[in-house]
Amino acid sequence: MAGTLYLVPTPIGNLGDISPRMADTMARADFIAAEDTRVSLKLLNHLGLKKSMISYHRHNTEAGGRAVLERLLAGESCALVTDAGTPAISDPGQELVAQCAQQGIDVVAIPGPCALVTALAASGQPTDRFTFEGFLPMNKKNRRAHLDSLKGEERTMVFYEAPHKLNATICDLRDAFGEERPISLCRELSKLHEEVRRTTLGEAARWYEENQPKGEFVLVIRGAEPVEEQEATLEDGLARVEALRAGGASLKDAVKQAARELDLSKNELYDLALGR
Repeated sequence: MAGTLYLVPTPIGNLGDISPRMADTMARADFIAAEDTRVSLKLLNHLGLKKSMISYHRHNTEAGGRAVLERLLAGESCALVTDAGTPAISDPGQELVAQCAQQGIDVVAIPGPCALVTALAASGQPTDRFTFEGFLPMNKKNRRAHLDSLKGEERTMVFYEAPHKLNATICDLRDAFGEERPISLCRELSKLHEEVRRTTLGEAARWYEENQPKGEFVLVIRGAEPVEEQEATLEDGLARVEALRAGGASLKDAVKQAARELDLSKNELYDLALGR
């Protein structure tokens, strides 16, 4: 019988965020798959645990994933951990979870620290609907295309960013969404110098031109204002009828199609068209 893959969150800065269940799960697991074994070793030492560890990160998903799956299929249990936060969220652990699902291996997610949720909750931006975008593409063309696709997004948007790329990213976001779009910049979450700066994209760009960014950032950006659709008028319908007739449609067919497309009264539109 196959073992179980446990997704065990790790603190994003404050070791006090380790829950008894997180610690107990790591203690009971047969082995640990870690993003960086050196980082995870410090956490295990803090907990007084000694465990067999293997590496699983974005540069070895194929070999590392195969090693984890083989041991799971042999009946061992595995605790998957990242350097900080919840496995499989903006993390190659999602691939391992998908592979386990295909193989019929049980996956159990342990609740715990996640920078995405922590930042969203403290941001002051709407939280009822949101989209998590993770890190933007490195390639300028792909980045521009990705931001263009989000210009009409009405949900709150959440991004991750490293300090050395923050200035360029803020400028790209400003150019895509406008200077007045509200943003909450959440950095060093759960750490000593935790900060949430609530401002606009234009002000943020100006601030970080003069102030060096420090720490890991979560950017929470308010979505676009909803665009109210205006109801079509009979004059709109008449213009559509004339366009359809210019394309060869009969008056009757043009009125019928225009009324259906614009949700107008067919009889009223027909009378108006006849009067012209």
